[in-house]
Amino acid sequence: MVTFDAAQPGTTVARWVADPRLTALTDLDMTSVTALLVVAAHPDDETLGAGGLIAHTYQRGIPTTVIVATDGADGHHNTATPITQADPASMLPARRMAETRAAVALLNRSASVVFLNLPDGQTGEHRGQLATLLRPHLAASPPGAMAVIPWRGDGHRDHRVVGEIAAQLAAEERVDVIEYPIWMWHWATPDSPEVPWPQMVAVALTESLRERKRQAIDAFVSQVQPSDAGPALLRPDFLDHFRRAREVFIDSRIGSLSAPYFDDLYAARADPWRLATRWYETRKRAITVASLPRARYRRAVEIGCSIGMLTRELASRCDTLLAVDVAAAALVSARERLRDDAHVTFAQLDVTTGFPAGFFDLIVLSEVGYYLSRTALISLVERAERHLKAGGILLLCHWRHPVDDYLLSGDQVHQIANDCTTLTRIARHDEKDFILEIYSSNPSSVAQDEGLAP
Repeated sequence: MVTFDAAQPGTTVARWVADPRLTALTDLDMTSVTALLVVAAHPDDETLGAGGLIAHTYQRGIPTTVIVATDGADGHHNTATPITQADPASMLPARRMAETRAAVALLNRSASVVFLNLPDGQTGEHRGQLATLLRPHLAASPPGAMAVIPWRGDGHRDHRVVGEIAAQLAAEERVDVIEYPIWMWHWATPDSPEVPWPQMVAVALTESLRERKRQAIDAFVSQVQPSDAGPALLRPDFLDHFRRAREVFIDSRIGSLSAPYFDDLYAARADPWRLATRWYETRKRAITVASLPRARYRRAVEIGCSIGMLTRELASRCDTLLAVDVAAAALVSARERLRDDAHVTFAQLDVTTGFPAGFFDLIVLSEVGYYLSRTALISLVERAERHLKAGGILLLCHWRHPVDDYLLSGDQVHQIANDCTTLTRIARHDEKDFILEIYSSNPSSVAQDEGLAP
């Protein structure tokens, strides 16, 4: 069960260390990194998750900036450690700010620290402000910079929101990204399906770096020391996860099948899946389009359009349609196929790093989900949901048979999407070969929308 109370027992360090996959992780390649931008959701996240890396960049002479998104005012919300008169809630943000400065100075005295001072626990309500404040720092990053951000799969809402926005901005500015987990060590086990082992890398810490990190963690007195009111907010055995000899990061560039994979497919055959010639594909497209609950859509986007076969049929139901794909060769064929459809536009886009701008009343994810890692798929579905207009439609359709290259099965794609979306499933077409599902924030049926049913 996901829990964010570090005063309660969680998975032990011993259980994680006993798993051979942890010691077998490859090292993070830092040889070409020119600058480091560490983004934290709360004061102390940067030290717990990336303190050793921050110290390492000092040894390497790599310019480092730490940006803390929230004021940490919720850092006392624990029944075992209530706020006291000596440390009123109004003083806690200033105290945690001072602790962060002290900790970062212990790790890297050349690093700069920036506080965005957004309300703790309310990053979702301040997405626009967070993006506005964070964007200039990423835009100013030199070529070769790396952003180190909260892991989007960590479960904690603030970590997810800050990670998503930082990842989106980094993609726009062409800054490489790695992510650090905090709560995963507490609520997950090594065998939890949420743990992204294929994407995990490590940074080995010398004893000197480990000692610096230990001192930096201890600088957060408000979090790690007991008070007259009770034990410390962060249990010693929780902190042990961050005192290990290796820091672990999640590299989203690893795992999901990227552009070169698809470039090779299209180089070998212009229509790798024979979308234009197989009856199976023709019938599936007909079912897909017939399943749409509305006759017409004002603004739609198709993710993974390939050579434009489904795009052509969607175009007849849309006022405007944006079709995107990661493969340049596929887009050449798609543009040619729809050259007479002025209301259809195309764009080359990797959906693991970005999403089309604006809002849509139809988003189609057909035959794309199993090319993504679990984390990337969750992020894509959540971003798609945020880009839907009220009452908009999210359609998913996927092949169900096993394919060696695919990271997920079609059934796994749909289960993950169902688990992470807040939308209502309003239709499901289930066959041996493929599964199609439609989600919307409007739970009404077609007959109800037309007044035929109550």
